[in-house]
Amino acid sequence: MQTGRRAFLGMAATAGMLALRTASLRAQSADVSPPPGKASTPGPSLPPPISSAERMQRIAKAQGLMRAAGLKALLVEAGTSLLYFTGVQWWRSERLTAALIPAEGPPLIVTPEFEEPSIRERLTIPADVRVWNEHQSPIALIADWLKAQGSGGGPVGVEETVRFFAFDGLRALGVETRGDAGVVRACRVIKSPTEIALMEAASDITIAAYRETAPQIARGMTPDDIGKIMSAAMTKRGATPEFTLILLGEASAYPHGSSKPQEVRPGEVVLMDCGCTIEGYQSDISRTLVVGEPTKQQRGVWDLVRRGQQIAFETAKVGTPAGAVDDAVRAAYEKAGYGPGYKLPGTSHRTGHGIGLDGHEPINLVHGETTRLAPGMCFSDEPGIYIPGSFGVRLEDCFHMTESGPKWFTVPPTSLDAPFG
Repeated sequence: MQTGRRAFLGMAATAGMLALRTASLRAQSADVSPPPGKASTPGPSLPPPISSAERMQRIAKAQGLMRAAGLKALLVEAGTSLLYFTGVQWWRSERLTAALIPAEGPPLIVTPEFEEPSIRERLTIPADVRVWNEHQSPIALIADWLKAQGSGGGPVGVEETVRFFAFDGLRALGVETRGDAGVVRACRVIKSPTEIALMEAASDITIAAYRETAPQIARGMTPDDIGKIMSAAMTKRGATPEFTLILLGEASAYPHGSSKPQEVRPGEVVLMDCGCTIEGYQSDISRTLVVGEPTKQQRGVWDLVRRGQQIAFETAKVGTPAGAVDDAVRAAYEKAGYGPGYKLPGTSHRTGHGIGLDGHEPINLVHGETTRLAPGMCFSDEPGIYIPGSFGVRLEDCFHMTESGPKWFTVPPTSLDAPFG
C-alpha cells in the first residue's frame, strides 16, 4: 500500500498503544465534562475492534489471490499491512519484524527474540512465530522456513512498501522475489462493514472535537495552540490523535503549510486539517473558517469549494472511473476562472485519496485513474482552491461507496458562517 504524508509519523511512540489503551478508552464516558465555560459535544460509543475471524478471512482472500497469481508466499513488513492481516501494530527499524503469508497454511511471524513477548501479546491470529538474535539474519530465517515448507525457490510476492534490504536479501539467498501482483491492494481497498464502522466513529469524534475547538479560537493563537485543543478534544473521546494541521492566513494558500510564524488575525482564514484513529482506522476532515467578517472573495471561494465537493460526490457512482471524479471538479473550477488543470490559483492536488488504516491509500480520485469505483471503497473529498500570497480554502469530508452510490462519513457544512455544521 502507498504511504501518505503522515503514514508513520509518531508510530514508534505509539506502537502498542492501541492494544494497551483500548480497554480503558472504551470504559470512559464519551461525554467528558469540559472546563468551565467551554462547550463540549458528546462523542459516540466506540464500535468493536476487528475480530480474529475477520483477519483470518483477509488471509484466506489473500491466499486465493496469491494462488491465482502463481505466488508461493507474500512478504509483509511492519506497518499497516502487518496490522491489517495479523493485528500486530509495530514500527519499522533496522531490526526486521515481518509476516510471511504462504499460499497455504498459517503465516510465519519473524521478529527479534527480545520482542517476542510483545509481538505475541498483539498477535490475534494463529501463526508460527520464529525469532532471531542480534548476530543472526532474519532474512536467512525466512529463507530457511520457505525451504522447510517446500517453497524455498519462490516466487515470493513482496508488498509494495517492504524495504529494499529485505527484498534484496531474499534474492541473494536464492529466493525468487517479485511484486505482490496487487494482492494486498485488492484486499485492503474494499472495506468491510466493521472497518467502515470504525472509520465512522473516528470521523464522528473528529467533528465533535472541531465543534468544541472552534469557539475557543481567538486572536493571537498559534497553530500549536489550536492543535493542542483539538488533540485533547479527540483524546478525551476515546480516539488517538493522528494529526492537527493548522494553517493561518497566507499559510492556508499552501496545502501543507508554511514554516513562517503564524497567529490568528481578524479577517484572515483559519484552515484546519485534522484526524484521529480508532483501532488504527483513520479520519481526515478539513474545515476552513474566517475569524471576524469574511471578505466577498473569501465567501466566493468557500462556496465554490463546497460546490466542488458536491460535484465530486455526485460524480462518484459505482462503475465510474475514479479519475472522472477529479475531471468533473476541475472542469467546473476552470469555468469559474481557476486553473486550468493543476495550475494556481486553483486546485494543485487531486480531488481525493483512498483512506483506511493509512491516511492516504489507493485508489486516488485523480486525473487518469481508470480504476472503477466499487462498493466498499473509501475516499476523501477535498477539492481545495489555493491563491498563493493570499489564502486557501479546503473543505474535506470522506465518503464510502455503497451499492447505491456514495455515502458521507461526515456531511459537509453548507455555509462559511457555520463551518462545522
